[in-house]
Amino acid sequence: MKAKIVLFFVLMISASNFVSAQKLLDILDEENQNQPQYTLATFKATRISFGHSIETRKKGILEVFVANRFWNTPSLRSQSFAADRMSTRVGLEYGISDRLSLGVGGTSFDGLFDGYLKYKLVRQRSDKAGSPLSVTLFQNSSYFSEGIADPTISDDFSNRLSFTTQILIARKFSQKFSLQISPSFIHRGLNFSEEDPRNHIALGFGGRYKLGNHVSVVSEYYTVFNPVESRDSFGPFSLGVNWEIGDLVLQFMLTNAVNMVEDAFITQTYNNFNFKNPNLNFGFNATYVIHFKSGLKKKNKKP
Repeated sequence: MKAKIVLFFVLMISASNFVSAQKLLDILDEENQNQPQYTLATFKATRISFGHSIETRKKGILEVFVANRFWNTPSLRSQSFAADRMSTRVGLEYGISDRLSLGVGGTSFDGLFDGYLKYKLVRQRSDKAGSPLSVTLFQNSSYFSEGIADPTISDDFSNRLSFTTQILIARKFSQKFSLQISPSFIHRGLNFSEEDPRNHIALGFGGRYKLGNHVSVVSEYYTVFNPVESRDSFGPFSLGVNWEIGDLVLQFMLTNAVNMVEDAFITQTYNNFNFKNPNLNFGFNATYVIHFKSGLKKKNKKP
């Protein structure tokens, strides 16, 4: 009889605990439903290939970015190994907040020093209750440091500055496929011909298709609606592969764009995308992420 009474009380306590636990789970589920569910990793890197993606670095994260371009010249006298010409850009990007990043960099080939700000204005919601798109604002400025041989061009500080303003709009359609469009306004300080406009309107397209957990195919293209008139120019195009290895992202691409700063590669790509020298060049980007705050690395892991 005593055993039955003990068993009865044990069952009552277990049932009470189960009901309490179930109520707690229901409360937690209700709270989670009220919290916005944002889409993560639309593009894993802050660049699709040569152009910026909507992604910004999280607060307290420093990105070390090194980009290289290799190409051959059409002259008879050329390298028998590797490439005739090479350009390198070294840059740093830091997350001021989870939505605001600051970056600086310098390029060896065209002597451009650049700085930029990126702010993620709108974040895509995966719970279908908010925005279906992500929107990032991008503002770049660059300084041309090379000598100017033409004496008719005014060589002052303001003429050496160029500016690029972009609205980066992207959507992650599935776990594998993401697409971005980039309306762009470019003001070029230096104008080597009176025929050429100083202000340009361009539109960029970029996409990413994930092949596996760490490998994806990317492509990017920009068209300029009012290009330079003094010489033939072409829209920059790239086709490449991104490989993610922990805190290191490697990007390999074939492209006709030699320059690596927005105002230069959007408006001053003078080679078509084909296999004739120097129209096709090989690009290689390496991005390494440094976490300055404890616990930040674990927090920012993305699927």
